Amino acid sequence: MLVVLLVCGALLNCHRGEGHPVLGPWLGLALQILIACGLLVRRSWPLTVLGAATAAAVLMSLSVWLVPGLLMTSKDGSGVWVPLAAPFAAYNALAVAGRQRMSWVLAGVLVVVAARPWQLSFPVSASGLVLVGVPALLGMYATARRGLIDALTERAERAEHEQLLLAERARAEERVRLAGEMHDVVTHRVSLMVLQAGALRVTAKDERIRGAAEEMRAAGCQALDELRDLVGVLRSSQNVERLADAVGGDSPEPPAEPGWRFTGLVEESRSVGVDVRLTEAGDRSVLSAVTARTAYRLVQEALTNVRKHAPGSAVVIEARYEADRMRLWVRNTVPTGPVDAELAGTGSGSGLNGLRQRVELIGGTFESGPRDDGGFQVVSVLPTEPAAGCGGSDGR
Repeated sequence: MLVVLLVCGALLNCHRGEGHPVLGPWLGLALQILIACGLLVRRSWPLTVLGAATAAAVLMSLSVWLVPGLLMTSKDGSGVWVPLAAPFAAYNALAVAGRQRMSWVLAGVLVVVAARPWQLSFPVSASGLVLVGVPALLGMYATARRGLIDALTERAERAEHEQLLLAERARAEERVRLAGEMHDVVTHRVSLMVLQAGALRVTAKDERIRGAAEEMRAAGCQALDELRDLVGVLRSSQNVERLADAVGGDSPEPPAEPGWRFTGLVEESRSVGVDVRLTEAGDRSVLSAVTARTAYRLVQEALTNVRKHAPGSAVVIEARYEADRMRLWVRNTVPTGPVDAELAGTGSGSGLNGLRQRVELIGGTFESGPRDDGGFQVVSVLPTEPAAGCGGSDGR
């Protein structure tokens, strides 16, 4: 439709104009129709169409001086010296290929020819700028707008991708946290059950009770093995430098007693024959919930390891509460009883590493190793408040 209208306009100009005395206006008409037909492929070859329109404009301007009426419909050169299709070619080229330097050069030449600054005529310059300059500016605006939309779209996609990565990382850290909590809590309880079943097997007089106790002990050892495999699966797909299980802000505090006291852990160990002595000095209320939870888990894991790897040893737990830190020692003597191979072989094998990461994540220090007398000790210094950026809240 656009091409038809331009052709009709060219025919109208030829009818009204004078033209060359021999060739008449028909050569100019053919040029106008050729450029108008070129608009049919303007999307595929925008620079080619713009180059053809610019070349036609230059030829038309030269014909005014050299051969009046040859390519223009008037011998005096009145009107705009560009093809009727030039505005559409300029807009399309700058809108489609506006980022290429050649499109700017061709459009600039076309605007100069249309405005004819060498004639210093306001009507001529204004009509040329309106006819060609405005479409060129609109094409530049379309290119800039499309570039802005592309940039915003890319930024939105990148932000969405980053959100997906953050969500995946959060899920991974939550899996690691759950693995640590499962190791700390379930292993502690099941190991107590295994030891109680073993004690019942030794002290019971009824053969059926001894058999049931042995079955219970074996089932507990099997449960610990399965738990170790499950914890390994939860940890296997993670590759983080620090485990997020150190400060689970939403995890409930295990001890039922007010003030998260170690008394419950001590009584549980004593109930299965472990000699445990607890010494505390200072005000425990200075600790935040995060530090208290970390200290509780540390003692819990240490007692679990004693029951599994050092049967018959005596344990001393010493806690000192200071204004800005808590000092904690868990020491055990040389084991005197035989190690239950099934019980000792259970667990994930990452208890001490998990404790170290838990303690270091809140800004504390952790040391563990054998003692000179053949026993084992765990020593830790915990800040009363977690270090900045460690997360969690004290809940008070």
